[in-house]
Amino acid sequence: MSTSKEILDYVKNHPSGKVKLAVADIDGILRGKYVAAEKFASLVEGRLGFCDVTFGWDAGDVAYENGKYTGWHTGYPDAQVKIDLTTFRKIPWENDVPFFLGDFIDDQDQANFVCPRQLLKKIITQCESEGFSPLFAQEFEWFNFLETPETIQEKGFVNLKPLSPGMFGYSILRSTYRNEFMSDLFELLNKFDIPIEGLHTETGPGVYEAAIKYAPALQAADQAILFKTAVKEIAYKHGILATFMAKISENLPGCSGHVHQSLWDADKKINLFYDEKDADKMSEIMKSYIAGQLHCLPYLLPMIAPTINSYKRLVEGAWAPTTATWGIDNRTTALRALPGSKKASRLETRIVGSDTNPYLALSACLAAGMYGVKNKLKLEQPATKGNGYTDLSNGSLSRNLFEATQKMKNSDLAKTLLGGDFVDHFTMTREWECKQYAKVVTDWELKRYLEII
Repeated sequence: MSTSKEILDYVKNHPSGKVKLAVADIDGILRGKYVAAEKFASLVEGRLGFCDVTFGWDAGDVAYENGKYTGWHTGYPDAQVKIDLTTFRKIPWENDVPFFLGDFIDDQDQANFVCPRQLLKKIITQCESEGFSPLFAQEFEWFNFLETPETIQEKGFVNLKPLSPGMFGYSILRSTYRNEFMSDLFELLNKFDIPIEGLHTETGPGVYEAAIKYAPALQAADQAILFKTAVKEIAYKHGILATFMAKISENLPGCSGHVHQSLWDADKKINLFYDEKDADKMSEIMKSYIAGQLHCLPYLLPMIAPTINSYKRLVEGAWAPTTATWGIDNRTTALRALPGSKKASRLETRIVGSDTNPYLALSACLAAGMYGVKNKLKLEQPATKGNGYTDLSNGSLSRNLFEATQKMKNSDLAKTLLGGDFVDHFTMTREWECKQYAKVVTDWELKRYLEII
């Protein structure tokens, strides 16, 4: 890790004379800018003014009509951003330009309730106050197309040309096809301090999957959100467009963003999910953590399935869960327990899609799991053996974003775990998303009704 002086010296002496800064909005989109190196020095001591419309519009830059935090009624003033020097990175595909993430804070230098990164920091602090160190990792699947931002617009987002044809999961053959892109991903992401443990083709035309190395939860979320944007930027260099949509086609598998998680002691020396004496090698802490997620995640589902499209992935037989179930190394359940060893014992939450905001997805997983640990919930639901899609013993997940959002909006539990102001703002944004979708005439409707009705 570099010292503050070393970081500032690097910024000062970089030949570009600029710094790239970014903050995460509610959808997990990085919003940012370049600033002059000499201006950056003052921002480190002070604050960066950043228009609060960042939390007043949707992913398409359309202003919410019913937001309370900001809107036409407030005049869209600046919000304050504090630069986090610990996030310092060099962008290897931009001549090692220095890069930093920031946090939104209020006028009293306290966490701004709408900031996803601040929400995760709050939940991590609560977890650490109980004596635990949460270690997390997120993995992603995504489609790659031989397209550009211009060509997808010209084609109306249909008939896009995939990076490679066919359903070639774990293909050694396909990994050599356009290998310069895959090699750049592996090498440049690692240079960008996003350590990749594995990278391979996944089933589907032009689909890749990457596993990011586990880290303390905040660092893991930083790595995940930067991974998504970094992949897109590296893809641009190769004439490729990468997408992290949860479901690109009804005829193809969806794209996951599974979250792996474990709780360690305060010194990060002992994995508290592992118990050698237990028949399944699962500690009581791990069992309570699973019980907490089974209990809470149905009320937090929009945090891990945040878009209309998310629910097109959560269908039976598509390698994504539909029921509130858990199992040991079972890929048909919502929660996949992997209690194999002292070092590797962990829980994989498989509901999470690649379209998530990592800060919110990890917040939901950790808050739900810690609810079970703090309340010593018993894992009374037996592990699902076999097909989790048919195990309805603990109910099904909400089938669409509106249903899931209403469940979260009216949940006292969600407000207790995340804060009432955040829940009100976040569910407003999800209701807005549903409203925008409801008025659109889709190609399915045209094909279904145009001639025959």
